[in-house]
Amino acid sequence: MVKISLKPVSAQKPDKENDEEKIAIPQAHAQPVPTNRYCIPLLILAAVTLTLVITGIFSYRHLSALRQQAPEDSLFHCRVVYEDSMYNPLRGRQQELEENVGIYFDDNYEQISVPVPHFGGSDPADIIHDFHRGLTAYYDIALDKCYVTELNTTMVMPPRNLWELLINVKRGTYLPQTYIVQEDMVVTGRVKNMRQLGPFIHRLCFGKETYRLRRRKQHRVERRETKKCSSIRHFENTFVVETRICDRV
Repeated sequence: MVKISLKPVSAQKPDKENDEEKIAIPQAHAQPVPTNRYCIPLLILAAVTLTLVITGIFSYRHLSALRQQAPEDSLFHCRVVYEDSMYNPLRGRQQELEENVGIYFDDNYEQISVPVPHFGGSDPADIIHDFHRGLTAYYDIALDKCYVTELNTTMVMPPRNLWELLINVKRGTYLPQTYIVQEDMVVTGRVKNMRQLGPFIHRLCFGKETYRLRRRKQHRVERRETKKCSSIRHFENTFVVETRICDRV
């Protein structure tokens, strides 16, 4: 009787263990269900964030490309041919003017370097047109003096317009043959506070005698004053400008 009664008991023990194991397995796999529920929104959020970052980078680069070019695209070596009616008002005479131009969009200024001209009557010079400060500075290299005046926006193109003009000249779509305009300036006094001129003009004129200028109402300078005046020819527009600077009225 013992053998008969023990065999069924011993045969059912593994069945209970198997049943418990079968029930425990699905319980263990049921845990990731809430985790997957959170992963989907996180993936969507990450994708949206990545899209916004990429869009922002593209927009920044696009705007930067509009405002600023590579340095080699903002530096120009220019030659312009113009009719010098001041040399002979009746016949005129063709002259060639050479200069180096740097255009800086971020700081909103232009720097022009005029080397020693091939003809007489004009001094080599470095010029800065600071559109942020509204000032123009002429450094007359021959005299080793600096002159500062208000920026004349009717004669000086802003950086973007001048850049477009010079790009067209470089590409050959604009014929650089033009005329000359004269502006007369008079010294009014010496500049004592150089820092008020801004960093770019301050750097140009630092350590040099610096004077303020005002424009004359008269368009021409009398012959008797010629020895008291110096002349700088340059261009930052579709025409050449002769800036004549005189010591006294």
